Amino acid sequence: MSQDTISLSVQAREVTGKQVRQLRRADLVPAVIHNHGKESVNVQADYNTIMKTYRAAGRHHPVELTADGKKYLAIIKTATFEPKKNRLTHVVFNAVNANQKVEAEVPIKPRYDADNESSPAERASLIVLTNLDQVVVEAVPSKLPDFLYYDAEKLIEVGDHVSVADLVVPEGVEIKTEAEHAIATVYEPSAVAAANDDAGGDAVAEDAETVDSENESTAEEGTQDAEIRPGGKEQKESKDQGRNPEKQ
Repeated sequence: MSQDTISLSVQAREVTGKQVRQLRRADLVPAVIHNHGKESVNVQADYNTIMKTYRAAGRHHPVELTADGKKYLAIIKTATFEPKKNRLTHVVFNAVNANQKVEAEVPIKPRYDADNESSPAERASLIVLTNLDQVVVEAVPSKLPDFLYYDAEKLIEVGDHVSVADLVVPEGVEIKTEAEHAIATVYEPSAVAAANDDAGGDAVAEDAETVDSENESTAEEGTQDAEIRPGGKEQKESKDQGRNPEKQ
């Protein structure tokens, strides 16, 4: 993983429920820290500061939190965005033990030979559809990678594909996503066009199943099941859990 330390100072938050809207109007983001089964800690931070932290850490890089004089090593469990303005509205941090393994979602990236910026298939005017852009891994916090890579030079002809099993995995990291799950597949442009016609223009999006979870969400503002159920299964920000963190 990157050895860069990501630090964030947050303030104790006494405002809860619907009143957190006042915090957002004041350019503050409400957040919560779940701490190893202990009582959760309600906090808040300046919008620009916490957004910068989220962009740098994602949901896999440990964050050194300082809250009301106490320090926590934490990973961002979930982040909620207001869909229309794509504005961060709520963050859930999970405190972690530096010596215990944790699960995290790590982005996937293609790796090309020197001087190449695309796969052989794309250079031959074929289409490569992405089926997966992140995987769940398990490792101690210091071993969590910022990215996992696959060899995109293997994508040459129609039908070629790479799967989770093809990822280059650092020592000390275990991938929890199914090994046979496809990451990227090569198609003929005509086949994609025909599938698009049959699907009314949606085939590429459905085949790719990509979610830019680092930049946007379709969740309703204020939905954050993870704050109510700490330690639950990892969820993308785009899934509406049907509960309201403002009641916390």
